[in-house]
Amino acid sequence: MITRGIDHIGITVPDMEQATLFLQQAFGAQLAYDHITPDDPPQEGPEAELKLGLRSGAKVIHIRMLSLGESASIELFQYANTAQSESVRASDYGLQHLALYVDDMQEAARHFKEAGGVLLTEPGALTGHIEGGEGNQFVYGRAPWGMLIELISYPSDIQYPNHSETKRWTPRKK
Repeated sequence: MITRGIDHIGITVPDMEQATLFLQQAFGAQLAYDHITPDDPPQEGPEAELKLGLRSGAKVIHIRMLSLGESASIELFQYANTAQSESVRASDYGLQHLALYVDDMQEAARHFKEAGGVLLTEPGALTGHIEGGEGNQFVYGRAPWGMLIELISYPSDIQYPNHSETKRWTPRKK
């Protein structure tokens, strides 16, 4: 096998401490380490621009790795000296949302809102003959900086078609 799995997801945020606090309060994320702190020299210049695909003049001023349950880590990036654009919509090209499996949808939605997130709707049923099932739910929301986050739960499991080559990865229940 070439790939073992997703190691981490990188997210650019406008304020490192606000984003960290939101992810901790909403999802129980834990700080693993800071790779670059505001006290360190920033990653900048032609080499950083080439390696990271940055706009000319952009500076990486803070990088933090968070651990989130038994899944991929989240690497937060804060930049300076570069123009920013709004977070994407689900219909835009590229990475468009992060989905987090939750056991209790109502509790997770409450934590999300209390931490400063805004749900687009109330949690609703997953539908269709594959994902639908008793208690299977999802909801999309926006983090305080605008990024789309999905909360999803499928305690009735997924009804895989016979032609499936494998099952999707799902965090183990503790």
